[in-house]
Amino acid sequence: MKKIVGFIAIVLIAGMLFAAGSTEKASQAAGLNIAIITTPSGVDDGSFNQDNYNGILAFIDEHPEAQVTAIREPSGDVAAALKTAADVVAEYDVLVCTGFQFAGIGELAKENPETKFILVDTYPTDAAGNTVELPNVYAMMFAEQESGFFAGVAAALETKTNKVAVVNGVAYPSNVNYQYGFECGVIYANEKLGTNAKLVELASRAGTDVTGANVGGNYVGSFADEATGKVIGQQLLDQGVDTIFVAAGASGNGVFTAAKESNGKLHVIGCDVDQWDDGQVGNNNIILTSVLKVMSLNVHRALSRIQDGTFEGANVLLKADTDSTGFVKESGRHQLSASTIEKLEEAYKLVQDGTIVPASNFGGFTPEEFKVN
Repeated sequence: MKKIVGFIAIVLIAGMLFAAGSTEKASQAAGLNIAIITTPSGVDDGSFNQDNYNGILAFIDEHPEAQVTAIREPSGDVAAALKTAADVVAEYDVLVCTGFQFAGIGELAKENPETKFILVDTYPTDAAGNTVELPNVYAMMFAEQESGFFAGVAAALETKTNKVAVVNGVAYPSNVNYQYGFECGVIYANEKLGTNAKLVELASRAGTDVTGANVGGNYVGSFADEATGKVIGQQLLDQGVDTIFVAAGASGNGVFTAAKESNGKLHVIGCDVDQWDDGQVGNNNIILTSVLKVMSLNVHRALSRIQDGTFEGANVLLKADTDSTGFVKESGRHQLSASTIEKLEEAYKLVQDGTIVPASNFGGFTPEEFKVN
C-alpha cells in the first residue's frame, strides 16, 4: 500500500513539474509583452525617444514572438508620468520608461516585483525621494556632458562668426548635462585649440533646474514645442550665431527649420542619435555632426538579459569608457573638417581616460569652474 501511495505521489510531483515547465515554455513562446512610456515627443521624435524605441524594435527583430506598445505621456508632468505607468503596469512584462519624470517609479516597482522596469535617464527613488536600487529595475544614466563636450569642441572649431549656442528642451538633469558639457567644450577649444568662440544665451530663455537654480542656456520649456524652437533658433541667428547644438527633443525640429530657412547661414549639431537624414535640404544639409548617447544598444541588452533569465537590477552610469557616448564621424554623415575630426579624436581619448571631466548638473562644479589642464 505504501509503495502505491509513494508511486502516486511521484506521479503527481512529476505532473506538477511538467505543468510548470509547460507554463514556462508557453510564456517564452508568447514572448515579452513590452510597453515604452515616453516624454511628450513620442517614439517618432527622431531623437531621444526614437532611439530607445529602436532598441526595442531590434530586440523584437531577434524575438518576433515579443511585442511592444508605445504610450506617449503628453504633459511631461511627473505625477502624470507615474500615473500612466501605474495604469498599465499589470498589463506588461516590461515597462521601458524614458526620462527624468519617471524617477519616482520606485514604489510602483516594489509593489510589482514580477514586472521588469528599464529606466532611461534616471535612477528610481522611493516615496521619500531617496535613490534606491531594486532587483526588478535596470536604470541607466548617461554622461551627456561628455557628448555635449564633443559638440562644444566641434562648434568652436567650425564656427565662422565665432558665435555658438546650445538650445535645450527642459532643464532636467540630463538636458543640463548636455548644456554644461557644450559650454565646457567651447572653453576647452578656446584655451587649448586656438579658437575664439563666444557662447550666446538669451536671458529670457534661461533654464531653471529641478532644484530651482538658474542654469542659463536657451531652453524651450518643452520637448514638443516646434514653434518655440524655431523662434529661438531665429533669435540666435539674429544674434549672429552660426552653429547651434540642439538637445531639445521634438522642439529641436523647430530649430532645424530655422536653420533650413537660413540659406546656409546656420548649421546645427544633432543630439542623442545620428540626425543627418533630418538635416537634408535639397542637395545640402544643415547638420555639422551629431553627438551620441548609445541608448538603443543598452535597451536591447537589458531586454536580452530579461529574455535569457540573466537580468539583474542595477543603477548604472554609462560613459565614453564603454563607448556609450561619442560623436558621428562616419564619412557622408557629417561636415566636419579633417582637422576638426582629428582634434575631436584627441579630446575623446582624454575624456575616455578621465583626463577631461566636463561639468554636469549635480556633478560638483559648473562650467565656470571647469579647469583645462
